[in-house]
Amino acid sequence: MKAVYINSGAGTGKYNMDFDLRMAEVCGEGRFYLRFYTWNPYCISLGSTQSENELNHELIKRDGLDFVKRPTGGRAILHAEELTYSVAMKLGPNDSIRAIYHNINAALKKGLINYSPVFNDISLEEKETHLPSFYKNPVSAACFAVPAKSELTFDGKKLAGSAQRRLGDKLLQHGSLLTGTFHRKLYEYLTEEVVKTNVNSALNEKTVEIDTVLNEKTDIGKLKISLLRGFEEHFGCEFIQKEDDFILNVQSENQELI
Repeated sequence: MKAVYINSGAGTGKYNMDFDLRMAEVCGEGRFYLRFYTWNPYCISLGSTQSENELNHELIKRDGLDFVKRPTGGRAILHAEELTYSVAMKLGPNDSIRAIYHNINAALKKGLINYSPVFNDISLEEKETHLPSFYKNPVSAACFAVPAKSELTFDGKKLAGSAQRRLGDKLLQHGSLLTGTFHRKLYEYLTEEVVKTNVNSALNEKTVEIDTVLNEKTDIGKLKISLLRGFEEHFGCEFIQKEDDFILNVQSENQELI
């Protein structure tokens, strides 16, 4: 397996989602792409099937936030004080996307332990959320309202959320590792009052951030390196680092990729 690490900076919602899709598009046999990035400006993203009517777009624009639809599923996220990761790979005939989801989260856990031994207490959620029932609940507007199976929790609270999409024989998975508390303001940009109330309570009661756990500001540079080592340890590989524009500059799938 040829593993490539792309160290991204901050981008708009459209740039980040286009980059992730392109990364999956050009991912060839035996390739594994890992990217870390942030958002500028802060951005609210919705899952691919979620209605845009759930958001107050006028208020989003007034406050200088960005908006984008993700190519993956899941629910709304306010991408602010976080580090976002994405993984792209070509699936083999016997690959299980559930197993991949679990393994990526296990690699994230190892990376967080590398960042601080406090995170030895992280758990991978064991319960399977029944989505049809969950989506009937007003709190379901927010991705971080409940952990999905295999997602990272600390002291019973959700620390990271992820989503997948299968694109033919390619897989894209991306997710957010919360660093600060700004994400909890998501409720302010929802349209229905009952939903806003429920989401506000859920995000305050059921989520936790790296800053909050360690009682200090997250060092994003250190966190990237720690997570990269976690992926190398878990998957037994060594990543080659490429520049941020590596994928977007590829003109054709026929071009050889490192």
